[in-house]
Amino acid sequence: MEKEDLKLLNKGEEEEMELHGYRLCRWRLALVGFGVLCTGGFLLLLLYWMPEWCVKSTCTRTTARDAEVVLLRSTDEFRRWFLARVQVMLAPGSNPFHSLETQTTSPSSPHSSPFSTPASSPVANGHTPHPSDGGPAQELMTRFSDYQPTQIRYFTFHSTKYYWNHELQNFQVLIGLEDLQPKCSTIHKEHSTGLTRNQQEYRKLFFGVNEIAVKVPSVFKLLIKEVLNPFYIFQLFSVILWSADEYYYYAVAIVFMSVVSIATSLYTIKKQYIMLHDMVTAHSIVRVSVCRTNKDIEEILSTDLVPGDVMVIPNNGTIMPCDAVLVSGTCIVNESMLTGESVPVTKTNLPNSVEGEGDDAYNTEEHKRHTLFCGTNVIQTRFYTDELVKAVVVRTGFSTAKGQLVRSILYPKPTDFKLYRDAYLFLLCLVAVAGIGFIYSIVLSIINKVPAKTIIIESLDIITITVPPALPAAMTAGIVYAQRRLKQSGIFCISPQRINICGQINLFCFDKTGTLTEDGLDLWGVQRVENSSFHLSEENAYKENLVKSQFVACMATCHSLTKIEGQLSGDPLDLKMFEATGWILEEATEEETSLHNRIMPTVVRPPKQLLPPEPASSSERDMELYELSSAYEIGIVRQFPFSSALQRMSVVARLLGEKRMDAYMKGAPEVVASLCKNETVPEDFAEVLEDYTKQGFRVIALAHRRLESKLSWHKVQNISRDHIETNMEFLGLIIMQNKLKNETPGILQDLHRANIRTVMVTGDNMLTAISVARDCGMIPPDDTVIIADAHPPQYGQPARITWRYADKPSKTSRYEEVNITLEDVCDADEPKSKEQYHFAMNGKSFATILEHFPDMLQKLVLRGTVFARMAPDQKTQLIEALQGVDYYVGMCGDGANDCGALKRAHGGISLSELEASVASPFTSRTPNISCVPNLIREGRAALITSFCVFKFMALYSIIQYISVTLLYSILSNLGDLQFLFIDIAIILIIVFTMSLNPAWKDLVPRRPPSGLISGPLLFSVLTQILICLGFQIITFVWVQKQAWYTVWKPFTDVCNHSSQLNVSELNNTELDEHNIQNFENTSLFYVSSFQYLIVAVVFSKGKPFRQPSYKNWPFVLSTVGLYIFLLFILFHPVESIDETLEIVCVPFEWRVKLFLIILINAAVSVMVETFILDIVLWKLVFSRDKQGNFGVSPAAPTPQGGIDLRIYEHLSWLSCLRKRAPKARYMYLAKELMVDPDWPPRPTTTTEANGSTYEMRINS
Repeated sequence: MEKEDLKLLNKGEEEEMELHGYRLCRWRLALVGFGVLCTGGFLLLLLYWMPEWCVKSTCTRTTARDAEVVLLRSTDEFRRWFLARVQVMLAPGSNPFHSLETQTTSPSSPHSSPFSTPASSPVANGHTPHPSDGGPAQELMTRFSDYQPTQIRYFTFHSTKYYWNHELQNFQVLIGLEDLQPKCSTIHKEHSTGLTRNQQEYRKLFFGVNEIAVKVPSVFKLLIKEVLNPFYIFQLFSVILWSADEYYYYAVAIVFMSVVSIATSLYTIKKQYIMLHDMVTAHSIVRVSVCRTNKDIEEILSTDLVPGDVMVIPNNGTIMPCDAVLVSGTCIVNESMLTGESVPVTKTNLPNSVEGEGDDAYNTEEHKRHTLFCGTNVIQTRFYTDELVKAVVVRTGFSTAKGQLVRSILYPKPTDFKLYRDAYLFLLCLVAVAGIGFIYSIVLSIINKVPAKTIIIESLDIITITVPPALPAAMTAGIVYAQRRLKQSGIFCISPQRINICGQINLFCFDKTGTLTEDGLDLWGVQRVENSSFHLSEENAYKENLVKSQFVACMATCHSLTKIEGQLSGDPLDLKMFEATGWILEEATEEETSLHNRIMPTVVRPPKQLLPPEPASSSERDMELYELSSAYEIGIVRQFPFSSALQRMSVVARLLGEKRMDAYMKGAPEVVASLCKNETVPEDFAEVLEDYTKQGFRVIALAHRRLESKLSWHKVQNISRDHIETNMEFLGLIIMQNKLKNETPGILQDLHRANIRTVMVTGDNMLTAISVARDCGMIPPDDTVIIADAHPPQYGQPARITWRYADKPSKTSRYEEVNITLEDVCDADEPKSKEQYHFAMNGKSFATILEHFPDMLQKLVLRGTVFARMAPDQKTQLIEALQGVDYYVGMCGDGANDCGALKRAHGGISLSELEASVASPFTSRTPNISCVPNLIREGRAALITSFCVFKFMALYSIIQYISVTLLYSILSNLGDLQFLFIDIAIILIIVFTMSLNPAWKDLVPRRPPSGLISGPLLFSVLTQILICLGFQIITFVWVQKQAWYTVWKPFTDVCNHSSQLNVSELNNTELDEHNIQNFENTSLFYVSSFQYLIVAVVFSKGKPFRQPSYKNWPFVLSTVGLYIFLLFILFHPVESIDETLEIVCVPFEWRVKLFLIILINAAVSVMVETFILDIVLWKLVFSRDKQGNFGVSPAAPTPQGGIDLRIYEHLSWLSCLRKRAPKARYMYLAKELMVDPDWPPRPTTTTEANGSTYEMRINS
């Protein structure tokens, strides 16, 4: 046997997997086939559910290179197994990027390409070429008969093909043009001319059809997949068992429920597939124009596009069928489908560095401002005379940005939530209980010499009773109702399972602009620089004396605005800045562009009222001179779009009549100043900037540079931005006012009162962010803000963090000696901090700390409140860091730069006008953060509903299990229609109405438990089980002690001893062969029926997470109706009802005693659940189970809080006795830092990295 090996796919990525190679073994396959026959097909089902067992039982291990079947296992916390079959195709070449015309006709060696395998060599696993690829491959093989066919080994997993790579000795994904890691200049030189038809067909073999194929499965396929679910197989087993025991009514009822459930599920799944299919079909098959190497333009179907094709973007726009990078021209694109951001984005052509300096490798993320993404809508194009707007295809099909998003919907990652893990554990406990009953039933039946058939049926029946068939449907009811309520409040959800998780959120991150503050910015003023010093601030730049200044020219040109249907459109900041100049933007037509010799597609000019007045003389010569002097127009020649990573944008422009061009730049003040000549930056730049940012203004810096005269239009189009954005002259500052939304302070205050931490994650300036955080209440006025300023290693010095105070940097010490008492140590939930402080840092510091101070990062995020200048990927890393210390994290943003963070958070909500966006699990049409409390409230309500339903279903199973077990002891059972009445009339109605409680109107400081295995829930379930068990045993024993009690016979009637035997009674004798009609059965039926309603009322809790049950009218009406009906048949027997339910007549005195038993049972259940559990034990014991909150101000004291505090003080000794370590990592860290005398670091210290540790130093 060949050596076994383990491969790692997608190393370091989210979809990282282990790969094990296997080959089919015939004798194992035959053995498994025999086992399937012997088990009646059950073994086949088991292998279907467990793919790893299927592979290991039918195959033997081998190397990945020779594998026929690969077994994949995810490396995440779920460790899921998948299997895929390895296939082989024949191709005329070995590498998709080789040109067939340039390849030699000599046979390919195995190592001539990383993906090749000679066809002449025997196939190690005996594979034949893949049939589906044989057609196009065979056609190409005929066309290129001189080439030796090459075998390409691959397998398909989650709509992605993995090809065997000989060099790596592993399977590898072919993504697209990026696999070549081409430089930007290489794309222009080598990939901008297009492909031949042969090259296109050849690459298509490897990359497949350019289509995001969401096939809508047939109803039959969906039905088979749904029916093979373990739950429905268990139901089928139950139905067969009940039919064998002649429980036909209940079997039919369960079949009906299952059919309705399956039909509903199929309808929902089919509808989702259709919606997803419709979403991707808009661009699936369209006609596109591509360039061929002979400079011809050919129309083809978009499905034929492959990486390397050059696509011509039509003038009137299109929906992109692939990911492509612009190599000429400019496009205005609406990317709302991907980002939820409705503002059009300008895409410019990829920079072409002719000198070779700054020539970066192309990357879709880094060059997204030059990339047209699949599914986005190209609204308009900008082009130059005789030139086409062209884009090189870089990714196709599922490799595109949209394809990846569709894959994430088709193959979602399982939801890791403690509730679901505990639910499975709880079911196992029920199965264990059923096992006990199963053994008890067998032993008892054998002792009583019951026939073998009856023993088997009744013993298996115990299992079907203990594991309720309606459990899954009942558990999802609360989520479905919550989703409906969210939709009514304008919140749309594409991941319903996340609603429950939102109930556990204890930290929420917010973007600033457009989320906490208004989208639009108001120009507060400008501060120009002259002679390297600041002028006095001015309200606006709409002045005659400034009209021809470089400052105003920068404001008028340095933007990405465009006209769509005659209206200016673009970034709100750009709009405000341009409007403040009063200038006019004109976009040239094709004819006008040709007149300017392909130089100025977009022109800006000042209004006439700002130009010199017309001359008094009206002579023709004077007017000509006036027009020449007043013709002040600036054409925008080249645009370098804004980059979140670079925090700036720039343009190259030319003034009409000037030979030399000018470069204008705007961006973050710190970044712009660093790219300017030192002598042009005012000495008090830092102080002025700090003064504005502390007041909460958003500050933009402007700069200008006169370019060399040798730069022609062609050179400008190919020059890199690094050549332009250097040696600039600092022009001044634009001060923008970004007002808080009216709802922001109140919502944040509500979250703080609920002990939910709030964090700001923004791309804005840090001091501005700190100011906004103070204004909105995220940072209380008296709290200290400590800025962590981290620097990476440089000049031989280690990485270091300098600590300083944002408000009072001169402060040297704020610490006093702190005495820690025993009571402080014992206080577990809200540790008293030495002072309230918050950390703030920018994106560069965050990146340095993440890399060089990983242990420090956990301490910083515990109190980190402001994270500024954060790039999109850093926002995602921050979410992961917060989750790493066990926070349940929510994220609210505009969907543009927050996609990764929104998807990574436990509850990500995007503020968008779209009904649903694939950018985040939740989308709110309300343009403010008022949706956040609504989401958390509904999450908490749904979570509590899930707990209530699960507890109720568990008690329903156990109550019925107790009844049946007690009746088995006298060789009796519940009747068929008794089962039917309990399961249908009581359980189903109660389950689906008790889930209708709306969410409580306010957020409370307490959070629901995160799992079923918690103190309060276990105590609640166990105590109610004991109560129900006790009262059923009392009923069972007490009825046998009654003076009138006799072993039941149909001829006996304690209500009327003089009744005579008749034909009806003889028929009853024949019908009651299961011994259903007896006093024990009747008594237990009455008591257990009331017990279901008692536990339903007891478990259906309202405040503080749901509205009270009396506001849930369907539940109230259902419960009251059932109580009335049960009381009616208890005190007023109706013969027809008694016969139907197989109830015997008992004396009225016994009915009164049963009523007293029921009353006492109800009183005890309510007292234990409401008083003992919710009040006493919660305060003394279970309060320790909740995860506390650190880093927020405590909520305002309440009268109830004062009572709780006095109780707590009197029993503080008990609190210390039951002291235990916190469950959450952030709680543990908070306790640790409470007693650390060196934390937080003092403002005069520097923390230096020292290998894997760090040390503090005092700055001299």
